[in-house]
Amino acid sequence: MQLKDAIIQYFRSVPAEVTDKKGLLTVECVLAERKTFLSKKKLTYIAKVRVDEEKREVRFTEMLKESGFGLSDGDIESSPGFGFKKETYKTGIGPREGSIEEQSSLFGKKYRYAFDFKTIRHVIEQKAQAAGFVFRYQITPIGI
Repeated sequence: MQLKDAIIQYFRSVPAEVTDKKGLLTVECVLAERKTFLSKKKLTYIAKVRVDEEKREVRFTEMLKESGFGLSDGDIESSPGFGFKKETYKTGIGPREGSIEEQSSLFGKKYRYAFDFKTIRHVIEQKAQAAGFVFRYQITPIGI
């Protein structure tokens, strides 16, 4: 089994939606949803993985994205009336473990969920190293 197929198989076991466009694997998993009267917000984990066979490396990035639509609930953060709000938060660079966990703790004030970001990153790193690839964790979204 090729490395890319093993990564896809792992993410489908999470479970997550996996798409492959031009060699870029995009993984999306809805972590939590909040529904109130005429509005809906959801928190999504997004990971992007590129397996570069020539350079023998795997590039990995991840982020949390909150999106919502509908009537606002009149809280301080938003104005009353109909609206759409979308926010995106990206993880930090390098081996620093705190960034996505810090974001998760902030979102934990709004949502209730249990998701282990560190384990996912670690499993992808192990699969890459076992196949003889170098694992690179990036701050910028992978599209190149």
